[in-house]
Amino acid sequence: MTLNVGVIGVGMIGQEHINRLTNKLVGAKVVALSDVNARQAEETAAKLQGAKVYSTGEALIAAPEVQVVVVTSSGPTHEAYVLAAIKAGKLVFCEKPLATTAEACMRIVEAEIASGRHLVQVGFQRRYDKGYRALKKAIDDGVIGAPLMVHCAHRNPSVPEGYVSDMAIVDTFIHEIDALRWLINDDYVSAQVLVPRNTKHTHAKLDDPIIILLATKGGVRIDGEVFVNCRYGYDILCQVVGEEGVASLPEPESVLLRRDAKLSTTIMQDWKLRFIDSYDVELQDWIEAARAGKVNGPNAWDGYFAAVTADACLEAKRTGTVAPIVTPPRPAFYA
Repeated sequence: MTLNVGVIGVGMIGQEHINRLTNKLVGAKVVALSDVNARQAEETAAKLQGAKVYSTGEALIAAPEVQVVVVTSSGPTHEAYVLAAIKAGKLVFCEKPLATTAEACMRIVEAEIASGRHLVQVGFQRRYDKGYRALKKAIDDGVIGAPLMVHCAHRNPSVPEGYVSDMAIVDTFIHEIDALRWLINDDYVSAQVLVPRNTKHTHAKLDDPIIILLATKGGVRIDGEVFVNCRYGYDILCQVVGEEGVASLPEPESVLLRRDAKLSTTIMQDWKLRFIDSYDVELQDWIEAARAGKVNGPNAWDGYFAAVTADACLEAKRTGTVAPIVTPPRPAFYA
């Protein structure tokens, strides 16, 4: 069975996913598009066989030919589209964030529980990266014993002027927030943010770098560096220190060169190249699950917990204190 997919949002990540669904993956076909930029939606539809353009995301979701929905529009629109998909009883893949506030995420959680069906998956692609999966297997298999500490870094060569301080947490570190919680299978209870001396390459509205300290219910301590003007490349690092050993995220595959009296490997410059395979695996897994009427990946509760944690990090940075991370008990629906 081929799934008929409607895509809301045809910007950068939307174009990436449309290309995946059309040219790289199996079991799905893009049949409907919607975007606030109607011209861009029409131009994109012209490249697809039989795709129809809808004036609104809600109209696309209601369309009878659309079986499942992919939301890649701007973050503030996510809540309304995901709620509409739940109301229509249609499976929906929503790129992060699930919504821009914890309260909005909780409304989605409550709506999904009321529907009685698991319908929502959030686009936290790190869980599908082969390096992260290998690292998680080592932890789950007990190779290093119980985790005690996690050290991680999220570095980017540069960011534009429009990238401001809060984005280092809500757009960048949000990936670590989800991936590390999944990696060690433990929820966070507090957050602290430290601001070292700024790099000369930042601007007035961006503290760069920053350090985020998280504590978990099980007593694991996490330190995460976010440095988005590091200049040298796009670099994702993660090391888990356990009672019996240390496990580190594998480096991306790169040819080892001996040249000009140097031994070197290439460091990637683009996040899309670093995680291109994980995006492919993520969406293919979603397609296969959706064909069976299921959700296998990060769910609405994961999206909610990430939002609560990000809010706590922002509060900790604003106040210079340790901020508690408080959520209600995980609903049995998401056990």
